[in-house]
Amino acid sequence: MLKKAFPIRFILIATFMLVGLLPIILMSVLAFTEAKSALTTEITHDMQTRVTATASEVDRMMFERFQNVASWSALEVMQDARIDDVDKRLSHFLQELKTSYHDVYIDLYVVDLDGKVIASSNAQKIGQPYLALNPTMQIVLPNREITLSGLQGVSSKPQRLGIAADILDRLEAKPLAKLIVEFNWRHIESILGDAVSGKSAAAMFDKNGVLIAQTDTWAMQKDTRLIKTQALTNDYLGLGWRLEIAQKRSEVMAPVHRMGTIFIALLIISMILAMLIGVPLVRYITNPLLRLTQFANQLIRAPNTPLPAMGGPEEIRDLSNAFAKMMADLELSKEALTRAAKLAVAGEMAAAMSHEVRTPLGILRSSAQILMREKNLSAEAIEVCGFMLSETERLNKLVNTLIDAGRPRAPEYAVVNLVDLAEHAANLLRMQADKKSVSIKVTPSEALNVACDAEQMTQVLLNLMLNAIQVLPEGGMVNISVSQQAEFAVIEVADNGAGITHDIQSQIFEPFFTQREGGIGLGLAVVRQIVEAHQGKISLSNGSQNSAMPGAHFRVMLPLLGVKST
Repeated sequence: MLKKAFPIRFILIATFMLVGLLPIILMSVLAFTEAKSALTTEITHDMQTRVTATASEVDRMMFERFQNVASWSALEVMQDARIDDVDKRLSHFLQELKTSYHDVYIDLYVVDLDGKVIASSNAQKIGQPYLALNPTMQIVLPNREITLSGLQGVSSKPQRLGIAADILDRLEAKPLAKLIVEFNWRHIESILGDAVSGKSAAAMFDKNGVLIAQTDTWAMQKDTRLIKTQALTNDYLGLGWRLEIAQKRSEVMAPVHRMGTIFIALLIISMILAMLIGVPLVRYITNPLLRLTQFANQLIRAPNTPLPAMGGPEEIRDLSNAFAKMMADLELSKEALTRAAKLAVAGEMAAAMSHEVRTPLGILRSSAQILMREKNLSAEAIEVCGFMLSETERLNKLVNTLIDAGRPRAPEYAVVNLVDLAEHAANLLRMQADKKSVSIKVTPSEALNVACDAEQMTQVLLNLMLNAIQVLPEGGMVNISVSQQAEFAVIEVADNGAGITHDIQSQIFEPFFTQREGGIGLGLAVVRQIVEAHQGKISLSNGSQNSAMPGAHFRVMLPLLGVKST
């Protein structure tokens, strides 16, 4: 089954677009991929730098707070806790500390062992029990142990972190009271806020994974496609807090997506430009071919149509010139074949009638010669006898000429593709078939070469197809197929007519046998004569009544190229 072929204009446009746009597409994809990878790496590196710096800043902030509490708890003024700060000197000291550190600390307390506030930066809290925050961890410094408390998780929105250290009695070296400072946790959240920009977000988790600090944008980062980086606070403090900075991948990739949009726009513009350039170029190439094709399709119906003017590239003009030459050659071949067929028929008729014609001609010639021997003939009689002699001689030469023309010449062998030959013969008769609404079809097949006389084999096909066209009614069909069977090439000419009855099939190739009114019965005789001169065979049968071609089937078998028939 033949595959559907695409028009050449589509192929040329597709090729032009492919050659023109493929490098642009490849370069765009490569540039987009490289830009995306580079941008992702750069942003990840920037985020990692920021999260590391932020973790260091948190470490610094907490270390200073721990050092403050540790150093303050060891001051001499803290010993006033032994006398419950009766002179309020310790409370004034705590108030000055809070003031000097601005809002770093919310409140500072000294609490006795019973949990009562004995000194505070907030005078109203003195003498009241201290509502202790839940302790969360112990931090061991070189000279002091620090207790952290107060962070209950993000749900309670903690604003303070309790940092406590024991005040040791210098006389007895035992805990005297406890210094508690409430660190303003918003300073940590401020550090996180300084670490982010745009729509990025930061959060900090304790060693158990509980969220303890976050920026306002952290809750909005619900997209699972995030770029995240993280860092741990320094181990020497023992906090184990983990800091994360995250940003939506869609936001990070926004510049890349904009660049992709630009690439797509450029690609569309390139496609439009390629079409604007390519379509006229393709038309310049294909329009002459289309005109030539239309001319070829109309040639059979209108043989006198002049060849249209062909533009386009030089190769198209050469093709047009070659087509014009082929038309002229075909016309000459057609005329030659028609003339040869007529001469062959006349020769067969002359050969058949030569005996009957030559006998009376001989009698007339002899009679004229005898009469001319008579002495008493008048000048007028002698002239008439001369006319009889000259005319009988002329008729005798004419019969000899017709007989010589009817004798088939020896085949002039050449390598011929039978498929092309069948197409050529079909084209020669297609106009005649169209007049009778008979279709001629050559079944496509692979090329099959034989050694034969192309002109004589064309005459064979013409005679077989012409017989079929003449006997078929309107709307009939003639099919020519070429195949190979063993050492023979087989040409089969079949029609969908009524077929040929068995009782006359044995006589069908005899000279002057005909079933058609007005026929002389020489066509099939000439066919058999040519086929046998090629050492081939010809046979006749009828097709199956259930097939598409139930009529007569003529099979011509010729020896293949390089193979001799036995």
